[in-house]
Amino acid sequence: MIEIKMPRLSDTMEEGAIATWHKHPGDRVEIGDVLVEIETDKATMDYEAYEAGTLSSILVDEGATVSIGTPIATLDNGKDTPATAPVITVPAAPAAPAASAPAPVVAPAPVVTAAPAPRTPVVRAPEPVHSGSDGVFASPLVRRLARDHDLDLSSIQGSGPGGRIIRADLNGLLAEPPAPAAARVATRPVISSGPIVDEKRASQEITVSKARRVIARRLSESSHTIPHFFVTSVADAQILMEMRADLNEQAASKGLAKVSVNDLIIRACALALREHPDVNASYLGDDSSVMLVHNRINIGVAVASKHGLVVPVIVDADMKTVAELGVEAKSLAAQANGKGLSLDQMSGGTFTISNLGMFGVEEFTAIINPPEGAILAVGATTREPVVIGDEIVARYRMRLTLSADHRIIDGALAAQFLRTLTGLIEHPWRIVAAEA
Repeated sequence: MIEIKMPRLSDTMEEGAIATWHKHPGDRVEIGDVLVEIETDKATMDYEAYEAGTLSSILVDEGATVSIGTPIATLDNGKDTPATAPVITVPAAPAAPAASAPAPVVAPAPVVTAAPAPRTPVVRAPEPVHSGSDGVFASPLVRRLARDHDLDLSSIQGSGPGGRIIRADLNGLLAEPPAPAAARVATRPVISSGPIVDEKRASQEITVSKARRVIARRLSESSHTIPHFFVTSVADAQILMEMRADLNEQAASKGLAKVSVNDLIIRACALALREHPDVNASYLGDDSSVMLVHNRINIGVAVASKHGLVVPVIVDADMKTVAELGVEAKSLAAQANGKGLSLDQMSGGTFTISNLGMFGVEEFTAIINPPEGAILAVGATTREPVVIGDEIVARYRMRLTLSADHRIIDGALAAQFLRTLTGLIEHPWRIVAAEA
């Protein structure tokens, strides 16, 4: 019998949340089988079995969060099987970590917090916290699907342990077409299963995902511990837009993918970082006697996926053409929306680009993504009146704001970097003509 413990799946991971169990007590497990999906601080990852056997018990329920090293299941590999083993179920709720039971429970206890008598192969007591304010006993996954599809769980008979509603119980309902918009008007204010906490504002609690909580914590740490300063430049993007139109016309005639403004910005940033390597750097902390200057240019591209903000990384961006960068950036964005990014695809960044231009945002500032030393905020490319000689003409312009860590990057260096970057944008053939 072996314990399966919450693994460390990233260098910044401190705890993990159980998203979905793919194996259940009594199931045969082979080496390489996906046991469970674990939500980390960066992504939801598949965790594979490293030994074969039979899954004996699940100790941490779906939706629960536990620290690294906490046992989450037991696997019977046919060796050293104990006669009796206590089973502890961690409920899926934002509560304090569950304490180990002092002894196996041999009979149903009258105390509400005690687990019922052990069953073969696992005890999964109906924890009150699963019921929610509506009294419905359902898994976190079921509740999330119910919110997404406007389902009424009170009329569903659960087939799980203790009458719990599980994913399989929703198969028939999820297969039905959604109700007409008019029929959903009455339930429109109900945006979560949480209780109404403010009657006047009709406010309800919405559970914040593990990924969103980690994003919030890391951005707060970055904002409070890194002395940010911001430098903004305006680039004339008229020639860049004309060149992009020509490139896309040629690409269409050859059946190739179109080039986006963002693809050109990524390439321009990579070339500017080549020229100013001290911007492609990290500081290890206020008490550190050294800074890290990175010899590889790995550019993170902020993606607002439907699962939250993620930053996939394009490795060696300066060694790739605009077309190659475009293909990779689109692939990473698609994987981000499908929760298909690996930890390797989201680590090792040395500089980040956040582009909100497609949303019509003209200018903004971004928070540095630690341990990087800078991040570039890209605004929309819009036509503006510009004075050229004695004439006022309409030209495309773009605003770029660099957020820099003032501990390792001073104002002059940031200004020089932006000057190089705007020069590349204003003379865009240098972006595509430069050797990779």
